[in-house]
Amino acid sequence: MIDTGVFYYGQDKINYEVVRKEAVGKSKNDTLITEKSKPRKVVIKVHPDQRVVATAPNDASDAIIHDAMMKRARWIWQSLQDFAKQQDHVLPKRYVSGETQFYLGRRYVLKVITDSQNEPSVKLSRGQLNVFLQESDAQIDQKIQAEKVKIMVDKWYQNRAKTVFSARLKTLLPKASWVKNDPLYKVLIMQKQWGSCSTKGNLILNPHLVKAPKECIDYVILHELCHIAEYNHSERFWRLLTQVMPNWKEVKAKLDGMAELYLNE
Repeated sequence: MIDTGVFYYGQDKINYEVVRKEAVGKSKNDTLITEKSKPRKVVIKVHPDQRVVATAPNDASDAIIHDAMMKRARWIWQSLQDFAKQQDHVLPKRYVSGETQFYLGRRYVLKVITDSQNEPSVKLSRGQLNVFLQESDAQIDQKIQAEKVKIMVDKWYQNRAKTVFSARLKTLLPKASWVKNDPLYKVLIMQKQWGSCSTKGNLILNPHLVKAPKECIDYVILHELCHIAEYNHSERFWRLLTQVMPNWKEVKAKLDGMAELYLNE
């Protein structure tokens, strides 16, 4: 299960999640804390989206976890500051030629083209995401034109997401043997989630996810399908996810590392 906690570093309040497991491992990016008085270990990780997560044994008390946090408070605070600075460098999109757009993990250069010979449309071509506008759009205010380009690009991503997600879901369903019927799903923009699963087994997938590589899309879909069998992040849930995607931790780290760029609008 997942609990939450909080501690202060100076005047800064830092919230953290607690994931309890039967056994705790250590990855090269994790910081491992071992309590000398008892054979208990708490793994602390700060994610690029500024989530602080402590993974602890089921029998570790809240006090032990909090103490582990306090011992690493300066490192946690500094990591949060570093990730915040990285996010500051991700500038909002202006939807003008030359900007970078992503699709299935590849970078494409946005090119806005005004052409009387083409209907307004968005097309991928030779490393470019071309947005065709009517020739009259060249005369309108630049801000209004950018808003029009954004609407067209967003709609293109929505349509591509529906096509790609349907195909991936169909491919992955055989792995989820516990799912008896094809789950209903819809595409919906979310600010901080790639996907979600309702208690009825209905899925919601973020269209921005179509910007990520297929293995990242598969991870999110499998993650949500596992929730149909186990709604909470229990030990059984993580075992099930590992069973259907043994390398999910590496794939999740890749997705987390690019999240700010993929979610940038």
